Amino acid sequence: MLDTDKMNITDRKLYSIIPKTFVETLWDIERDLNDDIYVIGGVVRDLLLGRPFKQDVDIVTSGNGIELATLLSNRLEGTSKVSIFKNFGTAMFVYQGIQFEFVGARKESYASDSRNPTVVPGTIQDDQLRRDFTINAMAICLNAIHFGTLQDPFNGQQDLANKILRTPLDPITTYEDDPLRMFRAIRFATELDFDIETESKLAIHRLKDRINILATERISDELNKIISSKKPSKGFLLLKETDILPLILPEISALEGVDEIDGQLHKDNFYHSLEVLDNMASRTSDLWARWAALLHDIGKPPTKRFVPPTGWTFHNHEWVGAKMCKSIFKRLRLPLADKLPYVQMLVRYSSRPVALANEHCNDSALRRLVFDCGDDLDMLFKLCYSDITTKNRQRKTRYYGNLDRLKERIIVVEKKDQIRNWQNPIDGNLIMKTFDIKPSEIIGVIKEKVKEAVLDGEIENDYHQAHAFMLKIGDSLNLKRR
Repeated sequence: MLDTDKMNITDRKLYSIIPKTFVETLWDIERDLNDDIYVIGGVVRDLLLGRPFKQDVDIVTSGNGIELATLLSNRLEGTSKVSIFKNFGTAMFVYQGIQFEFVGARKESYASDSRNPTVVPGTIQDDQLRRDFTINAMAICLNAIHFGTLQDPFNGQQDLANKILRTPLDPITTYEDDPLRMFRAIRFATELDFDIETESKLAIHRLKDRINILATERISDELNKIISSKKPSKGFLLLKETDILPLILPEISALEGVDEIDGQLHKDNFYHSLEVLDNMASRTSDLWARWAALLHDIGKPPTKRFVPPTGWTFHNHEWVGAKMCKSIFKRLRLPLADKLPYVQMLVRYSSRPVALANEHCNDSALRRLVFDCGDDLDMLFKLCYSDITTKNRQRKTRYYGNLDRLKERIIVVEKKDQIRNWQNPIDGNLIMKTFDIKPSEIIGVIKEKVKEAVLDGEIENDYHQAHAFMLKIGDSLNLKRR
């Protein structure tokens, strides 16, 4: 087994994350400062795991972090202006595209009603002790005499090998001090595919109500990172296991469970939704499309009915779910202006292509689908494919084939009718000018009738045909032409 206290990281590895010019300049400065200087935290963890470098390096010093950052910035050519945060004792600058953040080693203590610590100077070991997890507490020395030496007092490297998340301190203390660490534990377990140590998981469950002191934005940020991971279902299963999920997303918790009447069951929509989310994650990195996958069935619990002899129905659950998305986005302070309508659209139409594929629909229905979804139609189909979770191979092949054939028909209709992102050739100004009328409801009526005629195939998607149809509508409404 490796003696981690004496392990030395090779120059090649270190120089893959820290430019050699940065290190050599640091060595010139350290002679005058006489401080211990280490790179610490996530960058060390990822270096040892062989994960991609995120262009973000945390440096801790036994001296003054702001002073070190200022001296380095003055000596290094091409650094950005130093940003100083006196209240936190930190400073930051960018060099060769890498963001370096500097902090003096410190001790922390917390009040029960806040996650903002009281900070006093400390040793490098004190600073490691205040870290959230052992795998994030490892530090690599940057001083010339011990360059590359790994300082790992809590066996973080062994935890990396065992794929386990542990806290340096007692987990109750760690999570009570800063409850955001509970979300970080679940997020890291999801991103890294690690397990949370049993005592640590029990502590999260015990202290789950501590999340009430967290800013909503911090919770949402962790949720977004979980959803952005390779297999996000793992995070939601951990949120469920620790009883945090009902506190932040009760709409997802409500999906769990199976009811039975007269021997008829429905599927457990909680586990189904997580499977759909994982499927969607394999098809796209689009965060908000993944949110739509997670939320696509949230309208089922409030619409669930047992109707003999049909069985269980969830009538209009897509439209109900789309409305519910707004309250979730408002509660979690997710972006309402641009992202909410996109997620709502995907949820609202999440079953429509499947229904059309099974109904042998006409071209009019296809035009309406293309019109309603525009350029997001391709993502809607990804959601529909992801929604196929049957384990029956023949049934799965049939469902995929139905969707494939529907896509082929849409391509033909779209090429012929040019409906995607369609703009009505008849606008309000033309209507007012033609019939010499002022702004009124009748203008909207005429535009809607033209749109419906195009979508129904009554007229082609052509200005001249649309104009002639507009005149016909005007005549039927007894409007005088100018």
